[in-house]
Amino acid sequence: MAEAPAAMRAVLEAPGVKGEEVLRLPCDAANEKDAINGLVRRIVAADDPRLMSAFNVLDLSKVAELFAAWQRGLKGVPPYYAVKCNPNPALLGALAALGSCFDCASPAEMDAVLALGVAPDRIIYANPCKPESHIAYAASVGVDVTTFDSVEEVGKIKRFHPGCKLLLRLKVPDAGEALVNLGTKYGALEEEVAPLLRAARSAGLEVTGVAFHVGCAVTRVGIYDASVKAARAVFDAAVELGLPPMRVLDIGGGFTAGRASRFEDACDVIIAAVARHFGDMPEVEVIGEPGQYFAETPFTLAARVFGKRTRGEVREYWIDDGIYGTLSCVVNINGYIPRPVPVASVCHSGDEGEEMHMSTVFGPTLDSLDVVVQGYPLPELRIGDWLVFHDIGAYTTAVSTNFNGFSASEMKTYLASSV
Repeated sequence: MAEAPAAMRAVLEAPGVKGEEVLRLPCDAANEKDAINGLVRRIVAADDPRLMSAFNVLDLSKVAELFAAWQRGLKGVPPYYAVKCNPNPALLGALAALGSCFDCASPAEMDAVLALGVAPDRIIYANPCKPESHIAYAASVGVDVTTFDSVEEVGKIKRFHPGCKLLLRLKVPDAGEALVNLGTKYGALEEEVAPLLRAARSAGLEVTGVAFHVGCAVTRVGIYDASVKAARAVFDAAVELGLPPMRVLDIGGGFTAGRASRFEDACDVIIAAVARHFGDMPEVEVIGEPGQYFAETPFTLAARVFGKRTRGEVREYWIDDGIYGTLSCVVNINGYIPRPVPVASVCHSGDEGEEMHMSTVFGPTLDSLDVVVQGYPLPELRIGDWLVFHDIGAYTTAVSTNFNGFSASEMKTYLASSV
């Protein structure tokens, strides 16, 4: 076996990964997804012991590949991974080993990152409105940069973390056609900028930069240019008010990896926008807060068929994950479109040439809304077969529930790598 590249060697030694079994992906598969499908077949065919419940697969080599692509596309822009997207310990450990920083929104997220040995200066407390006790906790662990967008927040920070540096969270133009427009909840309006800067100055707090977020999974990447332009106006406003020059531009998230061309297009827009609007300020550090970009494609779910009903030509199946579990992405902010791939159990061959049936796949709860797909073509499945769902790592298990006593948080995650 060829020696793993340096990046993967670092990942394999990372907290959350080191000491865990890392399965080798098949090297003769036609593509990445076929390799994952092949690994799932190998896992479910094992008899020691026979698997009877849903599980995830995390492709660590995919994480390293995405990190390298980020470094190529946004050279010199350190990523602060948004932990809320997926706090899986192995994912966090892999990203930390690769050199990522982290965007945390709560003490629990800070703890998850600090437990990996990550220094607190690699964390941004990226929550514009925080409980007082959480601000005090950030101070106690040395997390000294946070976002804000209200005068009231300035008062809380002055009282509970007076040494904290601030990034003014800016509401940006709503033109990116994002799955979720985060500006409906957070971000200062243009007319609020000067009063907020004055409030921070009066409180003796340093505003070191501007943060914005164009929304989740934007489809019109040109929105980044308008956002960078709006951020520059805030930098200029600070100078006019006599504040110390700002030095951080936080471009937030909104990146996806499912379509490489869209990420590359976003990178091109951002690089050009920074050159256009900040070309005379080479000292400004640009950072980003990707979440979905790193979490979505490395994860795969395998769910077991445990129930079946035949009604004429229609087949109805029950699987042990649904919209209250990992497959919450079917109905939540991710806009995930499930395309389950059948994997036969060891009991029968699952011939690819067999007849297809329009099928409904239900989740395990008693809620009649717990429907994963309807009218989806599948071959004849049996109890004990599996359905594989690719690209399912973003805002899935992290937002699952324990409804009806079914818990995705207890699901096993197999670690895998192609090298």
